[in-house]
Amino acid sequence: MGRKASSSQAGATSFSQLQIENEALKKEVAELHRKLERMSELLLNAQRTRFGQSSEKRSYVMQGGQQLRLFNEAEAEQDHKAPELTEETVAVSAHKRKPKRTVAELTANLPVEEILITLPESELVCDRCGGKLVMIGKKLESQRIQVIPRQCKLLKYYSCTYACRKCEEKTGFGNLITTVTPPFLLKHSLATASSVADVMIRKYVDGLPLARQEKIWAREGLELSRATMSNWVIQTAQCWLKPLYRSLKKQLLGCSVIHADETVVQVLKEEGKPAASESRMWVYASNDRSGKPIRYFEYQPSRSGKHAAAFLKGFNGCLVTDGYAGYNQVEGVVRCGCWAHMRRKWREAMPKGATKENSKAAIGYDYCNKLFAAEKKYAGLSDAERKTARQVGVESLLEAYWCWVETLEPVPGSKLAEAVAYARNQKPYLSAFLDYGEVDISNNFAENAIRPFTLGRKNWLFCDTPKGADSSAIVYTLVETAKANGLEPYAYLLQALTELPYLGKSPSQEDLNAFLPWSAKMQAACAARNTATAGDLY
Repeated sequence: MGRKASSSQAGATSFSQLQIENEALKKEVAELHRKLERMSELLLNAQRTRFGQSSEKRSYVMQGGQQLRLFNEAEAEQDHKAPELTEETVAVSAHKRKPKRTVAELTANLPVEEILITLPESELVCDRCGGKLVMIGKKLESQRIQVIPRQCKLLKYYSCTYACRKCEEKTGFGNLITTVTPPFLLKHSLATASSVADVMIRKYVDGLPLARQEKIWAREGLELSRATMSNWVIQTAQCWLKPLYRSLKKQLLGCSVIHADETVVQVLKEEGKPAASESRMWVYASNDRSGKPIRYFEYQPSRSGKHAAAFLKGFNGCLVTDGYAGYNQVEGVVRCGCWAHMRRKWREAMPKGATKENSKAAIGYDYCNKLFAAEKKYAGLSDAERKTARQVGVESLLEAYWCWVETLEPVPGSKLAEAVAYARNQKPYLSAFLDYGEVDISNNFAENAIRPFTLGRKNWLFCDTPKGADSSAIVYTLVETAKANGLEPYAYLLQALTELPYLGKSPSQEDLNAFLPWSAKMQAACAARNTATAGDLY
């Protein structure tokens, strides 16, 4: 019996060990399965980031997964049957076909030159009676667009001296009057308002680094080094544009709503930091409802929230941001979240082929889309009307959304877990817009404002010094604010750089107000410059 008991006990022990091993293997398989799902998520999002669209909207820009072919675009897109521009209409391609535009609409801002196809003097003879032919009318046969390369010229300013002969005859001394030349933009420099504005626009609007501009100038017959152009930009920004830059900050802090965001910028010669370290370009923007669209850039050496707190000191309105915790250091404001970021989190958590039936992330994504669809309907309402409309039409949708979020139990470490954590952490900020009709539900004003900077950064890559980064912030602020106010940025910079030197180094606030992009003076001056020819501008 002892042997049987011993054998039975050994068998039970062996079975128990197998159960333990089986449970351990199950846990290992489950963990490996979780890791595989996580790796698949990371791979899918990496592919989306590299090859997919940057927007989280439902409709994609490029249908069918076709990648744009850049290098053989001319050959690939050639179509002998494609319609040419005609006098009547011109079709404008877009993601969705828009109504056709007339040639008059397309060329409304172009100067017009009439070319008369006349007979030479020798042929102005009637072939019937020999009398002289005279022109009795003209008929428009066609319209064509001509491109005139920019013209560079050397301007030599001479002062002129005048004397009164009558005074000289009476007293023996002439009354002399000498004219005064326009003030220098930069002393002992060939720089003019037009040349500096051109360099700024090409770099900060068109994304052309100074090294490329140097080659363009050389092709046009002027050996202008990138170092010289850099000096032009920095000295002009610091000397003439900075007072206007500071004035825009005062205007911005007086708005009821400010959007904020930041992005990476590399500065090579930052004191106390290695060249490869990252600094930050912060952007602050007012929304369209303020009546004063402002896009304000500020360079700072780090991402610390103390920079936002220092910039926004004294501001007590609504601050719309992403989920970055550094903005919690800003005191005295109403923090408002960004539903575009929330929707993006759900989008990143959606597996390939996700639907509301097989993916919880797709359900969250659909909630966000319903919210954005409702917001479109309220776009034209006043602040008070939009607040009421939201509380009537959106509040119940949000209540259902938050109840649904609380039911989720995602796998730790997954993209779905990140989305759920973001939603729960940002709930008070994402819900704040219900009480403020002037607040938009997304941070797109700041994100759209910072996009030109990130696109330009791909070309010029880095700033050499903090002063250069600060000057870049000044120029970006002025050109992006000009664009937000419907002004052509070159015309705006040209007007400002032409007139600001007349005011001296310390202009009054009243004088600066006339140079703000929404002022009647700048709107009229830029409209007038837009009608000038390219030759007149340079």
